[in-house]
Amino acid sequence: MEIMNYSKVSKKVLISANSAWNIINFRKGIILEFINNGFEIVVVSPTDNCVSKLYDLGCQHININIDNKGISPIKDLYLLFQYLIIFIKEKPNAILTYTVKPNIYGSIAAKLFRVAVVNNVSGLGTAFIRGGWLGRIVSFLYKTGLKKSKRVFFQNNDDRDLFLKRKLVSENQVDILPGSGVNLKHYQPIDGGTKNRDKFIFLLVARLIWDKGIQEYIDAARLIKKDNLSVKFQILGFLGVDNQTAVLQSNIDLWVQEGVIEYLKSTDDVRPFIQQSNCIVLPSYREGTPKTLLEAAAMGKPIITTNVEGCREVVDDGINGYLCNVRDAHDLAKKMEIMLEMDSKTIEEMGLKGRKKMEKEFDERIVISKYVSVVNKIISQ
Repeated sequence: MEIMNYSKVSKKVLISANSAWNIINFRKGIILEFINNGFEIVVVSPTDNCVSKLYDLGCQHININIDNKGISPIKDLYLLFQYLIIFIKEKPNAILTYTVKPNIYGSIAAKLFRVAVVNNVSGLGTAFIRGGWLGRIVSFLYKTGLKKSKRVFFQNNDDRDLFLKRKLVSENQVDILPGSGVNLKHYQPIDGGTKNRDKFIFLLVARLIWDKGIQEYIDAARLIKKDNLSVKFQILGFLGVDNQTAVLQSNIDLWVQEGVIEYLKSTDDVRPFIQQSNCIVLPSYREGTPKTLLEAAAMGKPIITTNVEGCREVVDDGINGYLCNVRDAHDLAKKMEIMLEMDSKTIEEMGLKGRKKMEKEFDERIVISKYVSVVNKIISQ
């Protein structure tokens, strides 16, 4: 898809998320598009080891303290205060927000200064998903924060419909994106990654939080390993996630000692690990649209994931992978066993069908084009 043409003007746009890592991994293409067209981009996020990469792209960075897993009203008020100070100093033309607290508090601050806001609800967050009194508070805050937003992007129809049903947004605000999209030039099928190897490799790539279905993956691996020693289960992902459902190092250590998984730690480039795997697995409880699955499919790998919001959109069941029941290790193991019984040619054909699906539905250029269109309209008003 072609990106819209628009005039090169000196305009400042803030981009805010709960980590610089998030911006680098999911928003790099959007940033480069805006910078190449004369925009000044200022990223607002907590400081982490990806900040230097933001500077390499040509961005500025402002540190902000976000208590991602906390529910302290005092800390959240302080977060709002930080945003207010940033708006006073930076005087941006617009702000693009991602992840829960920037979506809420960044939007509230922007509204007070009449700065245009474009939100991206890439996932609903643990509190929202689990409901209860905390979920009701988050819903109220979303409704308050998103009320004046110029556009609220969702990554699947289920999340959009839920927000509309709860009257957190209006019909004229919302739009759907194919997740963060995938860079089809960067992620391509590569021959030879799985040939001449005696073990079939399942790989889970995710932030290590329980809501990604980590326990189900472990339990399914145990079931299969009882009868099949020619299979390997790997996990690739960052430990120490700032989330109340984070998997601990002690959990990983126990599974490695048990021999049920191989832990690959984390990496800045997942491609070599995807290449050498036979099948990518993500038994998540709910997603926006998981980028790791898009990357895997773009590289021609079949996928096993749960039949839930955000995941089911990536897999045509039985075509480029399989859908399993959520929170069901036995059904996950069943789908893995189907994959194990396939010959290599069938697996390869299934993976290539996934690549074609990415080309048709999830090209990153679709996402960039929609952002360009919205921001161009904002700055021309």
